Amino acid sequence: MDSPRHYLEFERPIGELEAKVEELSRLSEAAGDGSLEAEMVTLRARIDQMRREAYAKLDPWQKTQVARHPDRPHFSHYVAGLIENFEELRGDRNYADDQAIVGGLGRFRGTPVAVLGHEKGHDTTTRIKHNFGMARPEGYRKAVRLMDLAERFNLPVLTFVDTAGAYPGVGGEERGQAEAIARSTERCLTLGTPMICTITGEGGSGGAIALAAGNRVMMLEHSIYSVITPEGGASILFRDREQAPHMAAAMKIVADDLKRLGVVDRVIKEPPGGAHSDPETAIASTGDAIEEELKGLLSLSPDALRLQRAERFAAIGRTAG
Repeated sequence: MDSPRHYLEFERPIGELEAKVEELSRLSEAAGDGSLEAEMVTLRARIDQMRREAYAKLDPWQKTQVARHPDRPHFSHYVAGLIENFEELRGDRNYADDQAIVGGLGRFRGTPVAVLGHEKGHDTTTRIKHNFGMARPEGYRKAVRLMDLAERFNLPVLTFVDTAGAYPGVGGEERGQAEAIARSTERCLTLGTPMICTITGEGGSGGAIALAAGNRVMMLEHSIYSVITPEGGASILFRDREQAPHMAAAMKIVADDLKRLGVVDRVIKEPPGGAHSDPETAIASTGDAIEEELKGLLSLSPDALRLQRAERFAAIGRTAG
């Protein structure tokens, strides 16, 4: 999380003021008299107000941009902040180890758990290593293997979803991408231990739901969850990717809409300025939500957990009458 700050289009006025504060701070240090401190305090207060105002009225397309922000906490940051004694387990025992999905065992606030998530990477080297979070079939087969292990040892499963979608390359199709996604989704639904899924950035298509068919599905306030990217939907319906902002609004992909529709169970509030502005607070809030939801599931039997999960997903889209 130490990379240079990136500013989205609507954040540029905030970035300009923050650059001004940094300049004044350097001048103040050089002068050594603290003469500019009052002006910096005023500017910082203005920045805080502008950030709160901007993030209080984001439209769906702006939220899509925030969900994809390169400084947003990734799976590795959630593991570092929430999971003790994490031991990564690699490979699908069939073809290879896909690093777009990372998983292993550890302790979440004292409770032994299995942890899985999409990892996008934070720079060119790690993004290539993790394939930008777009998993191949072996990634989903690894997920199934780890869920089997979790059920064998009666471990709750925590997943962190952040992917634009499964990898659409020829190699993935040749190795059974659709079947691997279906098997992973099925394993989520049949798991006999508690499963809590959190969408931390992008939740894209089957590549997301393959790790998100749990007892509780949560999402961060400025994350998105969709059957296709807004750009993909615009290309199909309008033959024009420039219509992506319109598609983002029409598809109801933001947290408040999805909570109202029953697709997600809980929305985790982000710090003012989004999770990327204060990763530690965002990660801690996510941990608190997971802990609260997990307490309500640990006492349920395997059959009760499976039934609750089945009823939860069967109810989506159901209307009265």
